[in-house]
Amino acid sequence: MKDRVVLVTGAGRGIGRAIAEGFAGQGARVAVTARTRTELDQVALDERKLGGTLLPIVEDLADPAAPSPLFSAVAKAFGRIDILVNNAGVGSSIPDRGPGSEQPRPIVEFDDDFWDLTLTVNVTAPYKLMKLALPGMIERRWGRVINISSINASVPALHGAAYTASKHALTGLTKVAAIETAEQGVTVNAICPAATRSALNDRRIRYDTDRLGVSIEQFERGLTPLGRRLEPEEIASLALYLASDGAGTINGQSINVCGDKVFG
Repeated sequence: MKDRVVLVTGAGRGIGRAIAEGFAGQGARVAVTARTRTELDQVALDERKLGGTLLPIVEDLADPAAPSPLFSAVAKAFGRIDILVNNAGVGSSIPDRGPGSEQPRPIVEFDDDFWDLTLTVNVTAPYKLMKLALPGMIERRWGRVINISSINASVPALHGAAYTASKHALTGLTKVAAIETAEQGVTVNAICPAATRSALNDRRIRYDTDRLGVSIEQFERGLTPLGRRLEPEEIASLALYLASDGAGTINGQSINVCGDKVFG
């Protein structure tokens, strides 16, 4: 990955941070974006220790206008984007709206604003960033787009209409982009993790354990045949492979990372 230019969205923590650290450790120039400056500063500090070149950019992809200045900032600093990792996402829980607001809802009670937010971050932002990054990749006849989807692109999340719909849409977008750019040396793939340890997934876990009346430990043991949640680094390793020259014939795929559980 030496000297490759990578943009990782939602890189302040969890899967995005692990992916960014993986690329930095292999000598890439990595632009990382998230909503929180303090998280990005810590990521930048840790990644520089790995020897990578880091560009932290604070942007909130809930703002429909955010992709354009984000792309421009990376292009100004590094000249191009070789690898785009669309990781930023909204889960099936509603954050930061007061006590009890984190609970998911059935469709008949679903929060319309949360629906709009989820589709904006999970689908529209990746679409806009791909639209900005793909022309340069096509011109150079090399590029990688890696969309972080979910097993819920195959199976529904109870009381998670927006999340499930958005991940189905993201994998569909992945397939269309893949067939449109395959002859130009660009690959577009999606990674579909099962439950992965993160602050985002923690909220969903709390909802399900409260709903079912079980402990977190009991619930986690049944999430995968491994008897645990996945770790962000286990997703990052696949992202690094898909971005490599050796993965040039893997295209338009939605790859489950789920500990051998069968999803769709």
